[in-house]
Amino acid sequence: MRLSAKAPAKINLTLDILGRRPDGYHDVSMLMQAVSLYETVTVTAEPGDTPDADGEITVTCDRPGVPCDSSNIAYKAAKAFFSYCKMGHGNMTIHIEKKIPFGAGLAGGSADGAAVIVILNRMYETHLKESELCEIGAKVGADVPFCIVGGTCHATGTGTTLKKTRNLPKCHIVICKPEISISTAEAYALADKRTGGTYSYTDLCIPALFSASVRNVSDFLHNDFEEVLCLPEINKVKKIMYGKKALGAAMSGSGSAVFGIFISKSAAVKCAEELQKEYKEVFVTEPVKVGCEILPE
Repeated sequence: MRLSAKAPAKINLTLDILGRRPDGYHDVSMLMQAVSLYETVTVTAEPGDTPDADGEITVTCDRPGVPCDSSNIAYKAAKAFFSYCKMGHGNMTIHIEKKIPFGAGLAGGSADGAAVIVILNRMYETHLKESELCEIGAKVGADVPFCIVGGTCHATGTGTTLKKTRNLPKCHIVICKPEISISTAEAYALADKRTGGTYSYTDLCIPALFSASVRNVSDFLHNDFEEVLCLPEINKVKKIMYGKKALGAAMSGSGSAVFGIFISKSAAVKCAEELQKEYKEVFVTEPVKVGCEILPE
């Protein structure tokens, strides 16, 4: 058996950190958007000898530096799927064609895990509902449920409680990944040290989405991580984007990728060309309305 799926990256139109929970995680409120930058994941599986067979899961990737052991989210997703379904499996290979920069806040690893869950649901004909797939995904990573659902969603709780909202209007989104890395744990620690109340940009951005105006939405792009980290490189990329007529720009997730929103494709392309003079990983994308999709065989 062999099936492939494509899984889109995500950006955070907003990311509000509401506070630390007793369990050590954080409550957030954010608007997440799928974009047309895709991982392609292929699962090749051998039938198990018995219904409770426990074959080997092997992960491979076409990009050096990506861990291909049990720490990979794709591996964890497969294990979580079979555990949830209480079923065994034969030997299995998960191959990842990597396009989404890692360490970027674009949910590349989560997209891989989401793709595995969607593929296995089809491959083993388990007919799980989307809500059940998301339940499995939440056991693996906070962004995995969104990568399954895709589109435009309001995420709350630890980021795994999703509510579909009005789709981001048609636009062009330039993504740039500077060569800096950010520790998510360190970023949350800095956020915890903030004094004063929190402010919800998400609550302002949701009505802007329903106005169907890209300009309105762009006015409320915000990321609390960006605010507490205050990284000069992030501001430098944003300055270039604004100089090339971006309506708005912000860091995605815990970084270090930055995105800018454009109405005109030609303006987006010109911005990308300017960024490519200094940065290797630059992409021109569009919003997409779905999450992981099985590819034709």
